[in-house]
Amino acid sequence: MTQRAPIRRFCLTTLFASLLLSGAAAQAKEWKSITIATEGSYEPWNLTLPGGKLGGFEPELMEDLCKRMGVQCKLVVQNWDGMIAGLNAGKYDVIMDAIVITPDRKKVVNFTTPYASTPATFITSKDNPLLPADSHIIKLHDDEAAINAAIAPLKAALKGKTIGIASGTVYTPFIDKYFKGDAEVREYTASADAILDLQSGRIDAVFDDVTFAQSMLARKENANLSFSGPQLGGPIWGEGEAMGVRMADSDLKAKLDEAIHAALADGTVKKLSEKWFKTDVTP
Repeated sequence: MTQRAPIRRFCLTTLFASLLLSGAAAQAKEWKSITIATEGSYEPWNLTLPGGKLGGFEPELMEDLCKRMGVQCKLVVQNWDGMIAGLNAGKYDVIMDAIVITPDRKKVVNFTTPYASTPATFITSKDNPLLPADSHIIKLHDDEAAINAAIAPLKAALKGKTIGIASGTVYTPFIDKYFKGDAEVREYTASADAILDLQSGRIDAVFDDVTFAQSMLARKENANLSFSGPQLGGPIWGEGEAMGVRMADSDLKAKLDEAIHAALADGTVKKLSEKWFKTDVTP
């Protein structure tokens, strides 16, 4: 009996290990197809074309990446404010919506390598310009004294005004922290809704990504709007824009990372960014 016990333990251990391996193999995903959620209204990153098809920088980039990975891709529309929750609930596999990597988001989302990095700015009515437009980019770091000094002219110009901001973006806490109190802050489900209220005079300014702002100002119906003040960029906005996957899907992240690196290396990202943004936004 004393001689058979080690053999029994060995057999049980081997059986247990085999079950674990077979279970892991059964759970492993081959990723022959993936579903990607995007907003479909954050032009020119993503937009809904006539007929309902999704277009823009990110859908075209995703099409290229999926070809590189050899997988079938399906794009679906999801409001930004429920996008991360929907990802973790399993409604889709990837989120792609000009999402800036931040420490808080990294706690609940596994981010790919960044494919873009952009600054932000204010948009106002031409009839009520708060400050002259300035293409200069002020690099902001996590230094409150330096930030307050850099944005002092903006705070003075916006005192008593109403700022529109899309809720849940990387810019929202910045506006809340540094402008609320001096100005009223009004949050919107979508950035495009804030632009509509700016047009109609319900608010005095909108703060958003420069590429989105450029796209909005290029529209004929927004001829009454303009940039206001400098562009604000740098590490304060995080590491750049990237796609998000579930924490458990590290294999999918690895496939996306490889495809993104290849698209950056051969100039595809640069080509698409110049097509949609008229500038190179590669990180």
